[in-house]
Amino acid sequence: MEKQRTNQGITLIALVITIIILLILAGISIATLTGENGLLRKS
Repeated sequence: MEKQRTNQGITLIALVITIIILLILAGISIATLTGENGLLRKS
């Protein structure tokens, strides 16, 4: 029982970290597309 709870906690933490990393990458990509010198303004 103890190992199963530990594994669920680790997977929950990994899921949260993965979501945070994806949000950071999405923010960076949106900023490069629509920024002041973004790709959409250059084209």
